[in-house]
Amino acid sequence: MRVLLAEDQGMMRGALALLLGMEDDIEVVAQVAAGDAILDAALAHRPDVALLDIELPGRSGLDAAADLRVRVPDCRVLILTTFGRPGYLRRAMEAGATGFLVKDGPVEELAAAVRRVLAGETVVDPALATAALSAGPNPLLAGRQHFRSIRKSSTDGHWRQLAPESTHISRARLPKPR
Repeated sequence: MRVLLAEDQGMMRGALALLLGMEDDIEVVAQVAAGDAILDAALAHRPDVALLDIELPGRSGLDAAADLRVRVPDCRVLILTTFGRPGYLRRAMEAGATGFLVKDGPVEELAAAVRRVLAGETVVDPALATAALSAGPNPLLAGRQHFRSIRKSSTDGHWRQLAPESTHISRARLPKPR
């Protein structure tokens, strides 16, 4: 299987390439240090899996994952990051990633995760999955969805009067009726 690595820290990128290169069935076909180089590398090398860090110069790994989903749909995305936060996990999955691991996880799990992602499985760090389930829905997004349902249910423009009381949004922040 062909892997693209995107990691801005040179030593970490080199170590990951060496580690994955020791596997008989994994070939690292491209390495990039910046997020804005990911799409071009993927188009040129057609990897099966892109192993992306989130925090990259130029463009985030999350934005690049969304680009890959559209432009290189056969490439699976596995996020490998220091930032194991439920919000990042949610955004990664929305961007089309099929895996999310934190860098302080066991090294032997990385090659197995690459294989599992390529096989069509979703792979998520167990501690992060538990934290994401415990965190519940994003309250900012839940409020936005509630606001939309109020607006949709009122066809005569009365939603402007209903929304502040039920969502705690100032009338001044609401769009003018059309």
